[in-house]
Amino acid sequence: MEKGREVKPHIGIFGRRNVGKSSIINIITGQEVAIVSSHPGTTTDPVKKSIEIFGIGPAIIIDTAGIDDYGDIGMQRVKKSKQVIKAIDLALLVITDNQFNHFEESLMDEFYEHGVPCLIIHNKTDISALNPDLVHRIGQQYNSRIIEFSAKHPENLDNLIDAICKTMPETAYRQKSLLGDFLHKSDIVLLIVPIDTEAPEGRLILPQVQAIRDILDNNCVAIVLKENEVDNFLKNTAIKPRIAICDSSVFEKVDAQVPGEIPLTGFSILLARYKGEFGHYLQGTPEISRLKNNDRVLILESCTHHVSCDDIGRYKIPHWLERFTGKKLVFDVVAGLNRLERPITDYSLVIQCGGCVITRKQLVNRLKPAIDHGIPVTNYGMAIAFMQGVYDRAIAPFKTI
Repeated sequence: MEKGREVKPHIGIFGRRNVGKSSIINIITGQEVAIVSSHPGTTTDPVKKSIEIFGIGPAIIIDTAGIDDYGDIGMQRVKKSKQVIKAIDLALLVITDNQFNHFEESLMDEFYEHGVPCLIIHNKTDISALNPDLVHRIGQQYNSRIIEFSAKHPENLDNLIDAICKTMPETAYRQKSLLGDFLHKSDIVLLIVPIDTEAPEGRLILPQVQAIRDILDNNCVAIVLKENEVDNFLKNTAIKPRIAICDSSVFEKVDAQVPGEIPLTGFSILLARYKGEFGHYLQGTPEISRLKNNDRVLILESCTHHVSCDDIGRYKIPHWLERFTGKKLVFDVVAGLNRLERPITDYSLVIQCGGCVITRKQLVNRLKPAIDHGIPVTNYGMAIAFMQGVYDRAIAPFKTI
């Protein structure tokens, strides 16, 4: 569960060993995608499964090890299971025989801490009926719903699917628009795309593709060109774009080319507003000016890729930060959703990438420890715009929306 590569909604299924988690996954998917065994501890590490849920669409369900495992290895499995909570949009907690004590309560506390809604499934009701007292207790204490279910006789599968759909936050599968609240029908959007060593061979990077699709979905027109064609395009056409959007690495150059009356922003800033912590970024970005010698800066990449000498997160941003602040800084780069090697309190600033390959929930929980400890956070595009002197212009289109 280290890498975030799926923007589909994520569902985690939790519970003690041998409560029927894998059986429930197989019933939901209609396939034998999870190993079912009467031997406790069959599922050892969290495993992702692709599923389709009517009413939600494609989703990822994560099968986890039993939370009542024991011994050194068992406790490591429990730890890995709980790490999944930071990456999911919905939790399914499976219980049997009306057992709900410190194992389940510990999970419920973590679900609450990370803002994850939970649906409780009382499995094996063909063996042990659900106790109304437990229903009342959980309703009072956690405001969570309990579904009676039998993996052996799943007659009420439709009720379970309906409960999953009602408990899943709509924001997990109904994505808002990148630009829909800014554009009007037939607006023209100028996309400025540098083709350098960071550009993948034969294709555009994901944020650029997402922007093009969003523009088309809003019945607008996308014009795509390289940064060295901007002057000629604006001089030789009568087109005045509704907004220009560029890659963060060419902010300074494009700012000089695009007239001030045309709004300008970056792909990474679009993503910050779309799925990040935009309000916290607005507060945290100016803190770049307050960095001191030997301050430690955490750079979070949400994907893993081949690293080149032009890598934006590992080379360009550190170089620009030291040049802008005039300070000697210490940098740590963490890729994917890997755990941090140091306490978050060791850092004076956190810089998150756009997060195009992870869900909003994963990004929010990635930044939560820093925000909870009052550590300034920003993202690639906003930090670069600030250091290149175009920050106010780059965020202006969205400050009043």
